[in-house]
Amino acid sequence: MAKQSVAEQFVDILVRAGVKRLYGVVGDSLNPVVDAVRRNAAIDWVHVRHEETAAFAAGAEAQITGRLTACAGSCGPGNLHLVNGLYDAHRSMAPVLALASHIPSGEIGLGYFQETHPDRLFAECSHYSELISSPKQMPRLLQTAIQHAVGRSGVSVVSLPGDIADQPAPDKPVETALVTSRPTVRPGDAEIDRLVEMIDDAGKVTLFCGSGTAGAHAEVMELAEKIKSPVGHALRGKEWIQYDNKFDVGMSGLLGYGAAYEATHECDLLILLGTDFPYNAFLPDDVRITQVDVRPEHLGRRSKLDLAVWGDVKETLRCLLPRVKPKEDRRFLDKMLKKHADALEGVVKAYTRKVDRHVPIHPEYVASVLDELADEDAVFTVDTGMCNVWAARYISPNGRRRVIGSFSHGSMANALPMAIGAQFTDRGRQVVSMSGDGGFSMLMGDFLTLVQHDLPVKVVLFNNSSLSMVELEMLVAGLPSYGTTNKNPDFAAVARACGAHGIRVEKPRQLAGALKEAFRHKGPALVDVVTDPNALSIPPKISAEMVTGFALSASKIVLDGGVGRMLQMARSNLRNVPRP
Repeated sequence: MAKQSVAEQFVDILVRAGVKRLYGVVGDSLNPVVDAVRRNAAIDWVHVRHEETAAFAAGAEAQITGRLTACAGSCGPGNLHLVNGLYDAHRSMAPVLALASHIPSGEIGLGYFQETHPDRLFAECSHYSELISSPKQMPRLLQTAIQHAVGRSGVSVVSLPGDIADQPAPDKPVETALVTSRPTVRPGDAEIDRLVEMIDDAGKVTLFCGSGTAGAHAEVMELAEKIKSPVGHALRGKEWIQYDNKFDVGMSGLLGYGAAYEATHECDLLILLGTDFPYNAFLPDDVRITQVDVRPEHLGRRSKLDLAVWGDVKETLRCLLPRVKPKEDRRFLDKMLKKHADALEGVVKAYTRKVDRHVPIHPEYVASVLDELADEDAVFTVDTGMCNVWAARYISPNGRRRVIGSFSHGSMANALPMAIGAQFTDRGRQVVSMSGDGGFSMLMGDFLTLVQHDLPVKVVLFNNSSLSMVELEMLVAGLPSYGTTNKNPDFAAVARACGAHGIRVEKPRQLAGALKEAFRHKGPALVDVVTDPNALSIPPKISAEMVTGFALSASKIVLDGGVGRMLQMARSNLRNVPRP
């Protein structure tokens, strides 16, 4: 029996770690690995048109499944294309293993064709980045990389010269158990005791939730009920905490709405649950703050803490709930619920005024109709820029939908590649890419990937022929817009030329029918919606600290009107407020 090669051993270990697909673009230095994938029935090679797409797709798959995923790029320029998508995956805490194939090992350091140093280049966007320079390093180095990616929730990069990959592997070692899931983390008794004391002593408590509340919805609601606390959220916490939430007061931050800002500033104790909310200008500096997070490096880096609690949100609340004293006074909660509903009423009035007849189409109207027609378990991937606004304001979470975007890294062009990774996890699940024309056209080549693999992704293109987020930032800063205009084709015609289903929408009355038609189509489809770029309003609160740089600019880029079905939920929650 022929001896196993390093490439074959590499692929076998990926399979044992649960990797189903390897996203990438083939190249000579990758050939041994790609051929090993070809001969292994347990893993597929997903051919994309750009390696950046490969990394974004892997990151999205990891976020949907919670499992290790993988991508690859050939030597030099090939693996360098991975870097932006890997930055996004790393900052999104998605477990991704990237294979950066390398030039022949004997040529490293001699200025060879396509030479780079990937083990150095990827160090900043990974927990682990190392070079395999000898077959003897396999499989221990790859196992170590996998354990970093899974155990620390982020990226690991393995650099592998093509000639090393083609060499015989060492004699097959005893198979080492691989880390494929993370443990729960319980805080120490002293921290639990102190947190109980702080909650019991506080008259008004607000919970502010991030993506770390995933899987802890029931515990957060139980705590809010017990201590009569309003519950706000950051953008990444929206999908996990807003649904079935009678304590909801909206979202804080640059895209904020409702009463979340007031609730976090008018309380006696603010509890940050699983959030690394980056905008410290929106956090109070005159109330007591405690933070619960499974990653200790997050604790206290955004605000001064009175108590730092290292632990999973779910496990921490399970320890906390039996010990916290119930509160009877709900005046603060009721006040915040009413403020929230009033705030939403104000913006909805602007949205509802003749919106179904406005040409160019209001983008918020597009998002609202999309929210109503999309499946209850749909996955939405969201481009950075104004599409972030539409998703934050209009996509209604329900515990089954997912909303994924470049919410921490803030990259353009992420939505289509992420939709590819999301759709591969389940071809029968509806996946909708909410793309801006700027982001879509940046990586438009990978629309062909949808066609090549017959992925039924539905691209809803918000086409306002501009880089509107940047344009509005310029206007707010007192600068004339410059370099922000896009001369676009008929994207629906482009989609049809690629072999997909394409529909162009220029009038509101055409929209619902076009979306339904796209959703019924069995394969990939694109709905090119010509939208109005002129949509501005002021967020719930702007303080003096925000009136500099990006904070000021982006704070003003919240559209004039509309929060979709959130108003209905806020009105429903008001029923819990006792009438005088």
